[in-house]
Amino acid sequence: MRLNKLDERIVHALAEDARRSFADIGSEVGLSAPAVKRRVDRLRAEGAITGFTVRVDPAALGWETEGFVEIYCRHKTSPEDIRRGLSRYPEVVSASTVTGDADAVVQVFASDMRHFERVLEQIAGEPYVERTKSVLVLSPLLRRFSSGAPG
Repeated sequence: MRLNKLDERIVHALAEDARRSFADIGSEVGLSAPAVKRRVDRLRAEGAITGFTVRVDPAALGWETEGFVEIYCRHKTSPEDIRRGLSRYPEVVSASTVTGDADAVVQVFASDMRHFERVLEQIAGEPYVERTKSVLVLSPLLRRFSSGAPG
């Protein structure tokens, strides 16, 4: 499903702050509060909006070490197996299948290097993982979208 421009503006307003009132969003996009509510209800029913969540700054949890882990899987590992395995780790804030040699790339936040190393060892010990390769983030330069990850 492709959103029209008005629905896109409503979704962007909700993505910025899902607690905004329909009246506030309506004043931004040029609709009444009831019209915004009807559109949000329709977008939820159609599956364009799948839910609402809270984004937490990892630093508030004491997680200031960030890294990316490339995962190389054993033969015939499905994306669902990877997702299921990684979903058990609260430190994993995003995971995606990718092109290239790696099967997936995972974004991890941890309290310090020891914590990051423990998580990396646990991920590497998953039965579907053949090997991993990781890099640590020195300074985030630009973050535009959050998609469940800290922004």
